[in-house]
Amino acid sequence: MKTWQIGAGAGIASLECVERPLPEPGRGEVLIRVRAAALNHRDLMIVSGRYHGPKPATRVPLGDGMGEVVRWGDDVGGLSVGDRVSSVHFVRWLAGGFRGDVFEEDLGSTRDGWLSEYIVLPAAALVRVPDAIDDLSAAAIPAAGVTAWSVIHAFGKVRPGETVLTIGTGGVSMIAIQIARMAGARSVLLSSSAGKIAAAALAGVEADIAIDTSRAPDWSEAVREATGGGADIVVETVGTATLQRSIAACAVNGRIGLIGALGGTEPPRLDGLIARNVTIRGIASGSAEMLRILLDAYVASGMRPAIGASFAFGDAPRAYATLAEAGHVGKICIEMPGLDTPGSA
Repeated sequence: MKTWQIGAGAGIASLECVERPLPEPGRGEVLIRVRAAALNHRDLMIVSGRYHGPKPATRVPLGDGMGEVVRWGDDVGGLSVGDRVSSVHFVRWLAGGFRGDVFEEDLGSTRDGWLSEYIVLPAAALVRVPDAIDDLSAAAIPAAGVTAWSVIHAFGKVRPGETVLTIGTGGVSMIAIQIARMAGARSVLLSSSAGKIAAAALAGVEADIAIDTSRAPDWSEAVREATGGGADIVVETVGTATLQRSIAACAVNGRIGLIGALGGTEPPRLDGLIARNVTIRGIASGSAEMLRILLDAYVASGMRPAIGASFAFGDAPRAYATLAEAGHVGKICIEMPGLDTPGSA
C-alpha cells in the first residue's frame, strides 16, 4: 500500500510517499480502507517537529479521516465489510471527561494516522458514519467538530438564545458556528477578511453577526455593542494574542474555551475575569461519544461542514501548503484513489 510519512520532520518538504506492506488487524482491531482524510493546524506543527517534540520519521500523519471496513481481528463483532466509519484522533477517549493518557494514542502524532491507503484502528474507537453524510464531510468533522462541541456543549453548557463567539474562518470556527445554530444559539464570527466572511456564507456557514476586524480593531467593544452585552461562550482559537479581547468581549458569566496557541507570547490582563465572572478552560478535543452525537446532529440539521479545498492523495504536500497559506475557509481535505479491496473478513 502507499502511505505518507513525515520523514525528517523539517517541514512540508520532508513528507515522503512510500510503499508498505498491508497491515493486519490484531485482537480488537479493524483494517480500514481510507476514503478521505482532512488536515488540522497541528498537522503543520507535527511535520515540522513542533508538536510535543519530534516524531519517528516513519510516522503516518493526519488525525482526521474516514473509510470503510475491510476485515478485523479476533474479539470484534457487529461490523460488516464496507461499513463506513471514522474516529476521533484520541482513540482511547471513548466517552466521559478528558484524561491525560489519551495523548499516548493520538492519531498522526503518537500513533499512525489517516494519510495512507489503509489504517488499522481499535474497533472500540470506531464511529459509524451515517449514510446521509458524504465522505469528505465525514473526514472533516472529527477533530474540529468535537473540539467545538466540547467548548460549546460539554464545557459551555449552551442554552438556546445564548451567544457564541468564534475567531477566524478555519475548521473549528466554521463548525462552531453550525453547532451554535443547531443549539438555537446566536453566533458571532470575527474575521479580518470581508472576503472570507462572504465565502463562509456561500459555503453554508452564515453567522448571525459577522464582524470585519480590519474595520473594528477593538472588536471586543464591537461584539458587546452588536450583541447587547457580550458573548456567553467564546471559542478561542488563537491564544494569548486575542485572549484579553476575548475576555473583554464576554457577557457576565461568560465561558471561554481556549483551544488555540497560534499567536502571542505576552500574558493578557485578567482583571476582566473578575469584573464579569468569566471562566476560562483549556480544551483538548473530545470523545468518540461526542463525535457520534455530532454526526447525528449534522444529519438532523441538514448542514454540512465547509470544505475549503480538496486534493488527491498524491498531492498531499500541496494540501499542507494550502493550509499553511491560510487563504481558505473551512477544512482542507484529501480524497483517496479508488482501491481494490484485499479480501474480506
